Amino acid sequence: MSDTDGACSYWSPADCEGSIHCPPRCPRFVDSQGDRWVVRPPTAEDRDALVEMYDDFAPGERAQGLPPRNRPRVRDWLDDCLGEGCNFVVAGDDRVVGHALYTPTDDPEPEFAIFVHQDYQHRGIGTEVSKHVLAAAVVGDRDALTLVVEPSNRPARRLYDNLGFETVEEVSYNQVGRPMGVLRMRRPLDSSADTLSCRQPPLVRGDLSRAGTDHATSD
Repeated sequence: MSDTDGACSYWSPADCEGSIHCPPRCPRFVDSQGDRWVVRPPTAEDRDALVEMYDDFAPGERAQGLPPRNRPRVRDWLDDCLGEGCNFVVAGDDRVVGHALYTPTDDPEPEFAIFVHQDYQHRGIGTEVSKHVLAAAVVGDRDALTLVVEPSNRPARRLYDNLGFETVEEVSYNQVGRPMGVLRMRRPLDSSADTLSCRQPPLVRGDLSRAGTDHATSD
């Protein structure tokens, strides 16, 4: 539902009747600490904010070499993500604190990735932006989302488990002369139950097919 100027003023979906212009999942989100965020596709102006966010990532927050460690490589990597993938950012009044995506968009089972700045973790932000990506993948007729995660990364695995990802394979390989292992996980997107779980009131109204003409709490 919108005000007379066309701007939505609702932060609690329970208070909103929605409209045909609403995306599959309400973009307004209040985290577990009461801070308000908007989850939305990135704009051209968000690129620099994402570079700043990734440049400030703590070393221990990187996994499988992502995000890259220096600004030029971050910019190149972001250009690939933004150019080839379906992306969402978590934005406040003056900052971007999260980024999730699947890529490439033309793959029936693209790869999913989620990044939240360490200062804003454990507030439900990662789960919320991930559900936007899942909703967008359903609308985009993807068959499934896939990912790889290190077995020791328990917070990430807990998030993926809660989102419905299942381990399909354990892969071992060598990295700079030492053995490494990763889990391959998959999240099918082929049932109405999955579709409903990605949506948030007031957008669950029974006629889910309409979402194909529109746009997409704990961790």
